[in-house]
Amino acid sequence: MISAAHPLAHRKDEYLQAARLAIDPGLVQIELDLTPGIALAEEVINDIDRDGDGRLSAGEQRAYGATLLGAVDVAADGKPLLLKLGSYTFPDTETMKRGEGTLRFHSDAALPSLAPGDHQLSFRNKHHPDRSVYLANALVPSSDRVAITAQRRAADQSELIIDYVVQERSTSTTVWLLSSVAVPVVLWALLMRRSRSAAVTPPPSAG
Repeated sequence: MISAAHPLAHRKDEYLQAARLAIDPGLVQIELDLTPGIALAEEVINDIDRDGDGRLSAGEQRAYGATLLGAVDVAADGKPLLLKLGSYTFPDTETMKRGEGTLRFHSDAALPSLAPGDHQLSFRNKHHPDRSVYLANALVPSSDRVAITAQRRAADQSELIIDYVVQERSTSTTVWLLSSVAVPVVLWALLMRRSRSAAVTPPPSAG
């Protein structure tokens, strides 16, 4: 059931997962911030620290990021997208045990070529649904060709549907592109005409 958003408090026994989605022509980017409460910190640390040495190695961090993305579904106009893990940062374990540490992940997925008009992006987070609370929001697009028209969320915000419109390329952009090509061509033609005129003009007679 998709409904309007509602605020959620972060308690000690909750795993807060906040998602922010940015849509541009050809690309969707997703930022995921995960903050375990004090009561869950040890459990989350153990999930990441697979060898139990008390350190969160680069390999363990990358593996946890892959596990997270494996629980996230994203689709454009009903067609699933392949998310790729980008940058990520992990707090130290002591900060996490105080309930203050946030795990941050950046991922993106290529969007197919979209015709101008109405489109829809769906997002679903299934990472640890038994102990998590979720937040999900669309960011203001950086491109003026994309406009968000509506956001609909599941009651627990683990799912988000974003309605958006893709605009045609603006006429001013097209004119600028054409002029940026045409001006050098015109200048080159004028220079060629001058050089040819100089080549065929006879020198003035001596008397």
